[in-house]
Amino acid sequence: MEKEKEEFKPFVPAEKEMKEFSITAVIVGVLLAVVFGAANAYLGLRVGMTVSASIPAAVVSMGILRGLLRRNSILESNLVQTIGSAGESLAAGAIFTLPALFLWAEEGKAETPDLFTITALALCGGVLGVLFMVPLRKALIVKEHGVLPYPEGTACADVLLAGEEGGSGAKTVFFGMGIAALVKYIVDGMKVIPGAVMVPVNSLKTLFSVQVYPALMGVGYICGIRIASYMFAGAVLGWFVLIPAIVSFGGESILYPGTVPIATLYNEGGASAIWSSYIRYIGAGAVAAGGIISLVKTLPLLFSTFYEAVKAARSGKEKSEKRTERDLDIRVVIGGIVLFALLIWLVPALPISFSGAWLVILFGFFFATVSSRMVGLVGSSNNPVSGMTIATLLLVTAWLKATNTIGMPGMIAAISIASVICIVAALAGDTSQDLKTGFLLGATPRRQQIGELIGVAVSAVTIGGVMMLLNHAWQFGSEALAAPQATLMKMITEGVMEGNLPWTLIFIGVFIGVAVEFMGVPVLPVAIGLYLPFELSASILVGGILRYVSSGKKKDDEGGILFCSGLIAGEGLMGIVLALLAVFGKSDKIDLSHWMDTGIFGAAALVFVIAACILISAREKKKPAD
Repeated sequence: MEKEKEEFKPFVPAEKEMKEFSITAVIVGVLLAVVFGAANAYLGLRVGMTVSASIPAAVVSMGILRGLLRRNSILESNLVQTIGSAGESLAAGAIFTLPALFLWAEEGKAETPDLFTITALALCGGVLGVLFMVPLRKALIVKEHGVLPYPEGTACADVLLAGEEGGSGAKTVFFGMGIAALVKYIVDGMKVIPGAVMVPVNSLKTLFSVQVYPALMGVGYICGIRIASYMFAGAVLGWFVLIPAIVSFGGESILYPGTVPIATLYNEGGASAIWSSYIRYIGAGAVAAGGIISLVKTLPLLFSTFYEAVKAARSGKEKSEKRTERDLDIRVVIGGIVLFALLIWLVPALPISFSGAWLVILFGFFFATVSSRMVGLVGSSNNPVSGMTIATLLLVTAWLKATNTIGMPGMIAAISIASVICIVAALAGDTSQDLKTGFLLGATPRRQQIGELIGVAVSAVTIGGVMMLLNHAWQFGSEALAAPQATLMKMITEGVMEGNLPWTLIFIGVFIGVAVEFMGVPVLPVAIGLYLPFELSASILVGGILRYVSSGKKKDDEGGILFCSGLIAGEGLMGIVLALLAVFGKSDKIDLSHWMDTGIFGAAALVFVIAACILISAREKKKPAD
């Protein structure tokens, strides 16, 4: 296994020098980081989800550098997408937590946070997320190449390679992009097709559903049947075991965090309401358990990698390393982590104590590791950052309460710590995907890591202004900006401080994770499937089944993977376009849902995408024989 990894040859050999870190790449990347960050901030505050920007940034960078500026360096295009994708990840981490501070201010319980506070929290989390990933790169990206697929990082590399090489590969990618963009526009733009096909299973008090979005099937195709099946197993456990059990046994009882009898909750909101009120907490416990188990199992590899990096820095050996093996100096990384820990403690605008700052470092490194491994399995779009943030809030708020930091000051401190850690996890996941792309292409890791830091710095300033603007225009918690994730974080923090959090549900999830580990099954993909809505895991499973049917046990299915890379890219690009239309108030002009019956078209869209995957894979398999 180790020998095979050593023989991997990237697209650009280590011996070859190519234009990579340039002023043009930095400027274009910064502009993309600002646009993607702002668009995703609005999208996440409105619906509670963001779209991954790595592949869209790669496509746009390729179009600008190769199409408009006639520059032909694939590594330069890769650096643009590295910088540009940082904006989306930082926005995702910020909008999942920081609006809670605004919500308390609107209730008259606290002061409205200022621009400097928001920017400082975002900057600290973003920089730490990148720095934590530096010593993890060789352990997760290099040494586990072929084990962790990093679907979006691989898809991003495929997109850039398709543009570099042209020919049928490029046509396959762009064909997939076109189909996915069209479906995304019809579903979320025109809204004439529902986003999921849903079939009630009344005998079990639950719901079977599958999303029609092509990108999820693309992720399942790239990940393969094994990981997709583990995720689906977690979803089945949640929706076909736990939800029926809760509804059947709950009856007229009221179980916190629900505020009405379980039977009433089910009658009014169906299985989805039970999932939202109860299963998410069980899933969060399972994710936390999976993260701890994953970290413990990875510790020997992490320690050896970290030791080798320190040893190389002290001996000067790293200066003689190949270009493709050069990371940021480990002394700079450690110094940067210590510096930002001190800043978190000493900056008066940040309500975090000395011990809280070191909690950020401890939990930050833990969840950076978990996030990086998790996106390696299921991709950034399915990385349950909010689940990791919930686990952080539970522990941090309990610790603050135990140390007598209570009331509103304690809750503000808990959200501030959790926001930094949430951004750390989001940036670590994004950075690992970008470094995977660079590993496949032959980029210089150090230049990518510097690019990530540039993107983080610009995005941190941008996100503060965007959040202040959106809150002033529509106010968080309103129908226009519901901020669902931040509202959940606020509720959890208040629940711990007031002593009424559903610890039983959380520990049920923890011990489900432990039981899964004892069975020899990877915990994280099962836990992710338990935490996420059923339709996401079902759609990913469809992609995994398509991969198995089309290629069997073979790992080499270039045509299908290129097509699915295009699916992920196309949906991501169209998601950005629709988000921008929403920001500028133009989305209503393309909304046709008010006069068209959408009920019958969802299944047709799903069949259409499945058929396209099968046809493309079959066509590509026939080519060698021709």
